[in-house]
Amino acid sequence: MNQIWIEKYRPANLSGIIGQKGNVEKLKSFVKTGDLPHMIFAGPAGTGKTTAAMAMAIELFGEAWKENFLELNASNNRGINVIRGHEDRDGRMDGMVSVKDYARIMPSNPRGFKIIFLDEADQLTPEAQAALRRTMEIYSTTTRFIFSCNYSSQIIPPIQSRCVVLRFRPIPDAELSEHVLEIAGNEGMKFSKESADAVADISNGDMRSAINLLQAAQYSGDYSPSKIYEIAGTAEVKEFDRVLIMALEHMDFKKTAELVDHLIIDKGLSGIDIVRGLHSALRRSGIEPLKKSEAIMAIADTEFRLVEGGSDKIQLDYLVSRLVRIGSQFN
Repeated sequence: MNQIWIEKYRPANLSGIIGQKGNVEKLKSFVKTGDLPHMIFAGPAGTGKTTAAMAMAIELFGEAWKENFLELNASNNRGINVIRGHEDRDGRMDGMVSVKDYARIMPSNPRGFKIIFLDEADQLTPEAQAALRRTMEIYSTTTRFIFSCNYSSQIIPPIQSRCVVLRFRPIPDAELSEHVLEIAGNEGMKFSKESADAVADISNGDMRSAINLLQAAQYSGDYSPSKIYEIAGTAEVKEFDRVLIMALEHMDFKKTAELVDHLIIDKGLSGIDIVRGLHSALRRSGIEPLKKSEAIMAIADTEFRLVEGGSDKIQLDYLVSRLVRIGSQFN
């Protein structure tokens, strides 16, 4: 039976989590003592926050982990109802499991507590977070809360002060690439190191994105780096490098504009895609620092104009002209 790979290869224990060594060690120590504090898992998507919470629950509760672990996505129900519950006109619940309802249930395990995992908790309204703070106080002996968010600053201070904050960082490219090769081998794919590096480059530390891209590549049958970039809907790094070299080193507006047109017409990239690709290429480049800083400011200015609704073609021509001028100023 076909299976989504992000679920197929989701680690079932803390030791299987990639790229978060410090956090894994802390969570293992909590499991070893048999008790947990309330926690906040903060970091970008695809870095292992949900996986870590589930793996910890499995190690704590064994086969009974599902009865002692409630996962709610706060972005689906942002208001106070997800915390307190909601009654209809007849006084009946609308079927949604509320945090308060689950917290008041006595745990069915010898640990003496259960876990409520609130994903995307930074999307909860301030009112909902305030209600949640009170629920945490009342049921602290029988319930542990884990909040997953992109930005811990969006969690109100009274909740932050009650939690241990673990910061999940993007998976390093080398570890991500190695894991991609391991999965590809398990699936019988003849995947090269160069192709795995391309997956890592595109994914920007997001393991979920990398595994999804790998599964998409399997269906294509072509595992070359160029095909990987095509599937992801972006261009190879060397194409952005060529744009920067043509503008900053050769100061040739016409040829640079033609390279950008190629990215738009032949590769199907948007203005934002190109601007961000150039930024990544520029950050990795060995261009002298002062020239690099001027070029980054030009790219940032163009991104702002595009986000505000500027024309892709006009704004990219504007960026090319600025990069060519920067090149002439430092040569």
